Amino acid sequence: MTTTTNKTWKDVLGDRISPQMAEEIDTFENQMVLRCQNKLDEKVFAELRLRRGAYGQRYDNGYRNDGEKSKAIPFPKVELTKGPDTKWQAPGMQRIKIPYGGMTAEQMDTIADICEEYSDNIIHITTRQDIQLHFLSLDNIPDMHRRLAAVGITVREACGNSVRNVTACPLAGVCHDEVFDVTGHAQELTDFFLGHRDIQDFGRKMKIAFSGCEDHPCGLTSMHDLGFIAKTKIIDGVEVKGFKTYVGGGLGSVPFLAKLYEEFVPLEEIFPLSQAIFRVFARLGEKQNRNKARIKFLIQKLGLEEFRRLVIEERKIIEPDPGWTTWIEKLSSYEEKGKSSPVAPDVIVDDSEMFAKWKTTNLYPQRQDGYYTVAVSLPLGDATSPQFRGLAELVRKYTNDTIRTTVEQNVLVRWVHEADLPALYMDLKEISLHHGGAHSIIDITACPGTDTCKLGMGSSRGLAGELSRRMAVKGWQYNQAVKDIRIKISGCFNSCSQHMVAEIGFYGSSRQVKRRRVPHFNLVLGGEWANNASTYGKSMGVLPSKRIPDVVEFLVDTFMQERQGDEKFPAFFNRIGRVEMKERLKPFTDVPSYEEDPSFYSDWADTREFTLGDIGIGECAGEVVTLTDFSMADAESLHFDATVLLDEPENGNVQLAADKAIAAMVSAAKALLKFQNIDIADDKEVIAEEFRKYFYDTKLFFDPFAKGKFAQYLFTALETEHEPINLERSQQLIEESRLFIEAAHECNARMMDSGITSPVSFKQWMVKQNLQLN
Repeated sequence: MTTTTNKTWKDVLGDRISPQMAEEIDTFENQMVLRCQNKLDEKVFAELRLRRGAYGQRYDNGYRNDGEKSKAIPFPKVELTKGPDTKWQAPGMQRIKIPYGGMTAEQMDTIADICEEYSDNIIHITTRQDIQLHFLSLDNIPDMHRRLAAVGITVREACGNSVRNVTACPLAGVCHDEVFDVTGHAQELTDFFLGHRDIQDFGRKMKIAFSGCEDHPCGLTSMHDLGFIAKTKIIDGVEVKGFKTYVGGGLGSVPFLAKLYEEFVPLEEIFPLSQAIFRVFARLGEKQNRNKARIKFLIQKLGLEEFRRLVIEERKIIEPDPGWTTWIEKLSSYEEKGKSSPVAPDVIVDDSEMFAKWKTTNLYPQRQDGYYTVAVSLPLGDATSPQFRGLAELVRKYTNDTIRTTVEQNVLVRWVHEADLPALYMDLKEISLHHGGAHSIIDITACPGTDTCKLGMGSSRGLAGELSRRMAVKGWQYNQAVKDIRIKISGCFNSCSQHMVAEIGFYGSSRQVKRRRVPHFNLVLGGEWANNASTYGKSMGVLPSKRIPDVVEFLVDTFMQERQGDEKFPAFFNRIGRVEMKERLKPFTDVPSYEEDPSFYSDWADTREFTLGDIGIGECAGEVVTLTDFSMADAESLHFDATVLLDEPENGNVQLAADKAIAAMVSAAKALLKFQNIDIADDKEVIAEEFRKYFYDTKLFFDPFAKGKFAQYLFTALETEHEPINLERSQQLIEESRLFIEAAHECNARMMDSGITSPVSFKQWMVKQNLQLN
């Protein structure tokens, strides 16, 4: 910002920013200058940028596919980069940390202002209670950071290998069932470890959550690296507050349920315990292979008991820090209260029917008599800057700055007088934020997907919008039988929408059909959102993207027709069984030809054809493709058999399920090798050796972002197949097998896009790449 007096935001806000935060922003601005002068390596700068939450965005490599071919985006200075293959002038994304989802109206105003001035006017709530802004110029980032810092918001470690935003139950402090309010604990832990020396050498990120109880999906502790559930214990006749502590959970491509580390940890020990865990993770966690660098893999490698022993030993040698306990006396400062009397108790709504329905889905009666928490439903987690600014005014008007974001991408306005509900509803209507169905079946969680994410394979937001519209017309958000079913959609396998813990989940994929790419989504059923996300869903295979709305309607209709008593959807699915449900879904797998229905060959909310272009037919292509498809089908079948076997692990199926999962990977590898040798042997050692030679060493199998990660799943599985198998390892192999098969499908599509359709064209490709073919 400059004015007629040539003042910058740094000049204007200087005395409102803490010296430490000001220095951090100045340092980053200087690093930007050094990068522009080519005095700072692009890889180093990328890590520095990410540590401040400034991400890249889709198309930032300077190219965009128009449905036929990739075309260069005419950035003025294409030679200047902000990271490897990332153009400086390409729009980016900024993640803003909001610990426990708590904000003030002043902070909301600032976020609305910077979004309006620097971004595309859309404020996006994430599944970790953060806020993201898209389509930002990197040149505006330092001033944006200063304006956030002036209202007490830091973006430090919003990304990178650090402790990410600490989440907590958005109903903390008002919930009927909580043991105690965890708000202050989440904020104080955030403050203590922000920039702490012991979190600077992680191999990957660390996600932490606090929950006030075990029964509700408050903090979702089961899917976190470190999870705390509020608990009390009588010690020497005195009730002591503490936490049931879990470690090693996580979603991502290979989901792990967290393990119970300790039944009870008193308040004064949770900081030193966390610090000891962080130090062990930093010292022993994987650093070279990012795909195995989360703490869940370290615990799997060491075993929980050995990990616990190492943490206990580490705790003994850490130098005591007064900050371990001084925070406890601050907890009372986080207590909230509402306004002493209603603000506008005499307002009458103009649409009483919709207001009555809104009250059935968007209100939570607090444990404090006479007060309600109001859920403001944000479609796709989005609000415009004027809406956010308007919402800030309502927070001021009706509450004492008591608002939280949620992991379901909504906003909760807390401590609203019951008598003010009609007035608040009418005010929300003025800014088009009065819609019902919050946290219901139509309130679908979706990651950015192909809209802005570089990893997105499917249009998660486009699909979510279509599903929400269809189900809202049916009124399912008010149907007691189905309104609590959660639907979550990710653009890829990385679980950013938390699809693994949804009753009905999807993640993006694609398939090659009649020589064209067709958008698909993997279906996951039976996840459990309740009980802190204690059960992950089961994979049901892929379905064409344009069939998904019909699939969802079929699943919900079937559930309503066949449920027994008060049966919930996960129990219904488990009773029907995976095999039976897959058979019922078969009619939805069909893809019409392009001539019959070209819409199947484009994704939701995207008019471009999903294919990368017409593909030439090589010598013997018909035969080779057919044989490849047969082997890929075998792989899919073997993987499904493995998942079914593991549905009943008590029957001695754990080892057999693992064997099937490995066999599925071998079958998928063999399918690809048919491009090189139609008569490839059935010997798995030969297949692995040939696969390594022709697909790994040549990098032909490499994913554009995951590189050789998925191939390593096959190699490691075969190298360790004679080791003892337990339930967790069998589950891991099944997940890795699924990802390997997906990667094989993508490799198959890339090969055909490149004209590799037969042994002859494979050899030609090898020669062109200057690779030796033995």
